[in-house]
Amino acid sequence: MTKISQPLLAELQWRGLVHQTTADDVLPEFLSKSGRVAYCGFDPTSDSLTIGNLVPIMMLGHMQRCGHKPIALMGGGTGLIGDPSGKDSERQLQTLEQVGANVDACSKIFERVLEFDSSHPNPAMLVNNADWLGSLGYLEVLRDVGKHFSVNAMIQKDSVRERLHNREQGISYTEFSYMLLQAYDFLHLRREHNCTIQIAGSDQFGNIVCGIDLIRRDMIDQGDEVPRGYGITAPLVTKADGTKFGKTESGAIWLTADRTSPYAFHQFWLNTSDSDVGRYLRFFTFLGKEEIESIEQLHQQEPQKREAQRALAAEATRLLHGQQELERAEAAGQALFSGEVSSLDRQALEEVFSDVPHSSHAKTMLEGDGLLIVDLLAETSLAQSKREARTFLSQGAVSVNGSKVTGDDVVEARLKQSDLLHGRTILLRRGKKAWHATHWA
Repeated sequence: MTKISQPLLAELQWRGLVHQTTADDVLPEFLSKSGRVAYCGFDPTSDSLTIGNLVPIMMLGHMQRCGHKPIALMGGGTGLIGDPSGKDSERQLQTLEQVGANVDACSKIFERVLEFDSSHPNPAMLVNNADWLGSLGYLEVLRDVGKHFSVNAMIQKDSVRERLHNREQGISYTEFSYMLLQAYDFLHLRREHNCTIQIAGSDQFGNIVCGIDLIRRDMIDQGDEVPRGYGITAPLVTKADGTKFGKTESGAIWLTADRTSPYAFHQFWLNTSDSDVGRYLRFFTFLGKEEIESIEQLHQQEPQKREAQRALAAEATRLLHGQQELERAEAAGQALFSGEVSSLDRQALEEVFSDVPHSSHAKTMLEGDGLLIVDLLAETSLAQSKREARTFLSQGAVSVNGSKVTGDDVVEARLKQSDLLHGRTILLRRGKKAWHATHWA
């Protein structure tokens, strides 16, 4: 893990990762000394996290590289309630078992970015707020936490006010109480681990302030010289064209291979626009300032080579999935570009062609003399009719498993079981980009 010589706040600011902070007059000096403790919370609403969550995870990573101690908090307790921030309707409550399984699945993600080894000078911690919230009694929360919160102030928070204005939906007492639990998380970590900083997305600023205020009230008798709590929020990541970041036609981009394959993850970054790639290099990699600026300069000189996108895709994929999966993703991408797909192993083949049009067929059709390609083409997305299929074949525009169909009479060309890749797939291509995967059983 590469250490960063400059203070944390300066590192985050040049990367554009700071949206808002509390105590602007004293926070820079406070963070200039190593050994501070900061946390960020993640509610386990699914069995994985998306690349939107990667921003605060990277901020925790920068904290560790600057000599501070990061805490990743999994919301096994708050996840049972649901954060109303950014939601225009009530969350569907999950069972205790669902939330617990999600916590276990998501926890592994942090090991890719943070160093947890106890031999590290400032090892990261992973905690679950169910461990302390689950033992709190209702009366205890009302007496020791609720008494410090003004309802008048709570209903002014954006996450609450917007829902109150929606008369049809409104907000339940359950979600209304969420900010009390998040504030208590900060107080608990302050008491138990001397955690003085909370990192979060910009939509959490109000909740952070609530936590800081609760800490101040709890420590009111300890004197003004005692540092209490600070907050740093990250900006909402957007695309330059205004479309939503982290979404593709097939859905969200996830941080685990079972939800988004390393190949699809690599391709997502590789398809970053020129107008976004510089910001994303700063947000989603640990590359240094000089290296990023050098990459940008090369990209500006020869944008057609897409060196910046290649660097971004390589760094992000290596970070979340490792060097071996990066190499497999790059090899798969090259095979798709060149058409030499027959060399791909079964897993890579399925990952690369998971989103292309596909169809299922009986393997018995390939027995004996086999099946005319012209007949099969007419049943796929590559040709509207046999007549059109014959035209494409006669023009030499059709490939099978990456190899062009050639010969004296291509219209009579046939497919046999020997054409099956890994015993079940035949890939058809028209031109350079139109693919169709046929599956045989």
